[in-house]
Amino acid sequence: MTNTRTADAEATVAQIEELAAAGADVVRVAVPTPADTAALPAILARAGVPIVADVHFHFDRALEAIDAGVAKIRLNPGNIRDREQVRRVIARAAEAGVAIRVGVNEGSIVDRSDAARHEAELQRPLHELMVEKLATYLEAFEEAKFENLVLSAKSHDAVTCIEVNRLMARRWDRPLHLGVTHAGTPASGAIRSAAALGTLLAEGIGETLRISYAGDPVREVEAAVELLASLRLRKRRGIELIACPTCGRIQMDMAPVAEAIRAALSDVVEPVTVAVMGCVVNGPGEAEGADVAVCAGKGKALLYRRGHKVRTLKADEIVPAVVAEVRQAAAEMRTSEE
Repeated sequence: MTNTRTADAEATVAQIEELAAAGADVVRVAVPTPADTAALPAILARAGVPIVADVHFHFDRALEAIDAGVAKIRLNPGNIRDREQVRRVIARAAEAGVAIRVGVNEGSIVDRSDAARHEAELQRPLHELMVEKLATYLEAFEEAKFENLVLSAKSHDAVTCIEVNRLMARRWDRPLHLGVTHAGTPASGAIRSAAALGTLLAEGIGETLRISYAGDPVREVEAAVELLASLRLRKRRGIELIACPTCGRIQMDMAPVAEAIRAALSDVVEPVTVAVMGCVVNGPGEAEGADVAVCAGKGKALLYRRGHKVRTLKADEIVPAVVAEVRQAAAEMRTSEE
């Protein structure tokens, strides 16, 4: 999802392009104001991926986004409660062939307008309450026989996300969008998201996903792509870097070497496997299975290409030699695909 002001079409298009380049197949934009929906036609004309409009509170923004031509809108039941307004949105989306994602978040499902009800709802298992609220909201869609639906239920808690999506998958035969909301910083958010979404994806639950945390949304996409590739649900884009852990066996500090190699090869899109190993225990085995590998010892390293030794390197030759070898391997992959 973009973090630009959607009304700033130039900035939003630029970020959409960045997200798509990082591997995003669908991009969501926020449309809290009329100026945001007014910018959608210009954005859609240049966007290379389907665009979803994120709607909260104002159902008019949903109607405007549909009229602008978005592929999908996201509605939050906790923020648009007027059923007649929802029915108008459903009718307009059905007419335009626009999908609707009905997404509930744990923070917007509890009724705070009635103290007794608020207290009673707080005693319920959160995942059951989320599904109950979603089911009630879906009645308007069922009445209208609207089928172009995607469902989601998000929490900041990984276990709750797993429980609620399992329950949804048992109850509805609908596409599910997965996500851990308010996941935190990249350091904690990536792990929390991987714990929840990796579990669900491994069980065959979920059709789309978003990893979300504070900061640059491109990093969110990179984490999501890595998660999918790790589960073999998506072909890896770019290098797969295998680096040995730090232990008492290493004779050379490989952490800065691995990071320098990763940074130098960030533009490579071919799925080249690169092993950067710091000892003779695990090094030979990884070298045998990688496209390019380096096994370091004291002050020197052996460079391998698909299990075959290429040459011996001095310590200061490791990074440029590995980078050159990977680029050559990537070029060969491109040639073989043409």
